[in-house]
Amino acid sequence: MSIFAQRKNAKPGKARGPSQSDLTPYIEQLKPKVARALSDVEVSQLSRPELGLRLGQLVSSEFEETPNNLNLLERRTLLTELINWVAAQYPRQSSTATPVPELPASGTKTQVEPLASVQHPTQVTASGGAEQQLDPFKVEERRLETKAPITDTVETAKDAIHAKVMERLDVSAASQLPREELSSQLGEIVSEVLAEEKIRLNGPEQLGVVELMLADMLGLGPLEPLLADEKVTDIMVNGPYQVYVERGGKLDLSDVKFRDNDHVVNISRRIVAQIGRRVDETTPLVDARLLDGSRVNIVIPPLAIDGASISIRKFAKKGITLDVMARQGNISEKMAMVLKIAARSRLNILISGGTGSGKTTLLNALSQMIDPGERIVTIEDAAELQLQQPHVVRLETRPANLEGDGAIDMRDLVKNTLRMRPDRIILGEVRGGEAVDMLQAMNTGHDGSLGTIHANRPREGLTRLENMIGLAGINLPAKAVRTQIADAVHMIVQISRMRDGMRRVTHITEIVGMEGDIITTQDLYTFEFEGEGADGKLQGSFKSSGLRPNFATKAAYFGLEQRLLEAM
Repeated sequence: MSIFAQRKNAKPGKARGPSQSDLTPYIEQLKPKVARALSDVEVSQLSRPELGLRLGQLVSSEFEETPNNLNLLERRTLLTELINWVAAQYPRQSSTATPVPELPASGTKTQVEPLASVQHPTQVTASGGAEQQLDPFKVEERRLETKAPITDTVETAKDAIHAKVMERLDVSAASQLPREELSSQLGEIVSEVLAEEKIRLNGPEQLGVVELMLADMLGLGPLEPLLADEKVTDIMVNGPYQVYVERGGKLDLSDVKFRDNDHVVNISRRIVAQIGRRVDETTPLVDARLLDGSRVNIVIPPLAIDGASISIRKFAKKGITLDVMARQGNISEKMAMVLKIAARSRLNILISGGTGSGKTTLLNALSQMIDPGERIVTIEDAAELQLQQPHVVRLETRPANLEGDGAIDMRDLVKNTLRMRPDRIILGEVRGGEAVDMLQAMNTGHDGSLGTIHANRPREGLTRLENMIGLAGINLPAKAVRTQIADAVHMIVQISRMRDGMRRVTHITEIVGMEGDIITTQDLYTFEFEGEGADGKLQGSFKSSGLRPNFATKAAYFGLEQRLLEAM
């Protein structure tokens, strides 16, 4: 595997190069390992590209074992410094290569060559026909200095040769190879096709082409850079030529494109195949997940008229806690305390909100208050919860097979969960008839259960819950249904994504009981909008109602009543 296997956030040629001092700790750490790796090699006989390839493999292996935050440009600079260090330690015995042209002085304008004239490191021909070695790393430094669009060059070359490379590739054999071996053999095919097509690239650019093709074959192709960007929280593919991303709560059109609609469909099939599902004309829409836990929804033609659609809700690598949410302004510190005590006191809590409002993130944060000694069973359509407790059983629904048999829905899983001796049941989302079984579980000793529901306000969440019970085909009087809801659910937490992109908890609402046929509630905390700042951020405050929480008695059982009253 080459050093460019893991593409990072920064795009080559568009980022400012790191200074050597920034990379000194990494360089000093790698020097002894480089010396040991080259101890039995005649280094002075190696060309600089060969040396670069060896060191690139060493650096990649080292960084796979030791995670780091270096982006692609920083890795290139690190590799260049290591090559210079090795070259100084082992001077070449003879050199017939023409010296590398000097870089232009600062401020001198340099014309950037088009794709067809970019020099290949082993195909530069001097006058008289004799081949000479042009240092690819110096070429790369020069292109970085002139801010050439390296990424565009690599992607253009990859698109130009992709079909011919795939014709020469034995896909079945390639699928059996480890990534390192596949990368090496694919590199040979890429070099041959580039030479035939008279497309001349330097060493790093060739490696970039190989990595883009590997991403197409093994990963998610054009989406890989977006998945590596930690600032991106959502990825929305609307056909092959329109990919939107969400950063900081705002949607932007990215410059990522697919070759055609078949390319998008192939990536879609690769995603769902990883979890044993399928997407085709008979099953044109499917919920799935990536290997890192990111949630995926896919719709392909004929349902998606303008091309296949992929919606990815990225898995958060850093766990969000209630304290982190308080620091970010999603909730206040006192609200965080109330929610902590509610979770510790084993309240049945329903998190309500719209799509993308942060319901699952808040659910994960609340779940961190669960005692590690409790047995937890999670039930989801596509598993995405990130519980940290040691005793967790994760269940996931299953769609029907080609004959229409074998489907396991959430209601089946909830019923089975009651036979698994759970202390708490967590539903990723309550959306249908499983609401009946969930409420029965909450009413029969499974306190502390959590779930999410789509609704715009707490009262609407209760109405939706009531309607879902009707979907289960159970004919009960309205008062009986509402009584069961009032007895089972103790609290509704409403979260919203506001127009400035910030997610805020707008209501912490308790269910107090029944008055006649009506479920009575009281707000413990609400968010009150006050205006908009000069930076476009909404301004407001989290207001306490000052009421004594109805669950204060339950909090007292856990020794938390005094802290609860202080938080109000």
